[in-house]
Amino acid sequence: MKLIAKLLFIILLFCLTTSCEKTYPQFIFETELGEITVEVYPDKAPITAGNFLRYVHEERLQGATFYRTVRADNQPDNDVKIAVIQGGTFDDDHPLRLAPIIHESTKKTGILHKDGVISMARMGPGTATCEFFICVGDQPALDYGGKRNPDGQGFATFGKVVEGMHVVREIHQQPAAGGQYLEPRIKILSVRMKNQADH
Repeated sequence: MKLIAKLLFIILLFCLTTSCEKTYPQFIFETELGEITVEVYPDKAPITAGNFLRYVHEERLQGATFYRTVRADNQPDNDVKIAVIQGGTFDDDHPLRLAPIIHESTKKTGILHKDGVISMARMGPGTATCEFFICVGDQPALDYGGKRNPDGQGFATFGKVVEGMHVVREIHQQPAAGGQYLEPRIKILSVRMKNQADH
């Protein structure tokens, strides 16, 4: 209950600062290859969006990178192909990592895995923390009922890239050693909330 209360407080805080007039909170990934601006939807995915906003607001993504690219040429053993880049702290024991959150499927939120949509990486449902991925092209296999994951629950979407998809696509095409892991990883220099000074 304490976690839910904190997430609701963060959502309320952003609603108050944006007047809740269908202007959604945005944050910026500043990477070595450029900036990616992501808009999140707390009204559609309150748990997932609230969790990620908490990571950003409390500066819990220190040392994060984009570390994985999944594309047609590096998933030979997968019958269902996808195209994404994945990022996060890449450390199960990261000192700033929060507890896993409840799984919000796309059936519940209505945010489908379209081009530029950001979603949570996970093992089983309810294990997502701070690892995330961004879709490169539409990826219906990642939605609820999709065939990429055997449990059929899909992955938890919570926002979309609104600026910087060219950076996402550039990361997607970077060299990957030993399969899908970027070599070198692409550093995320900062993750900050977007404000008027960024316009």
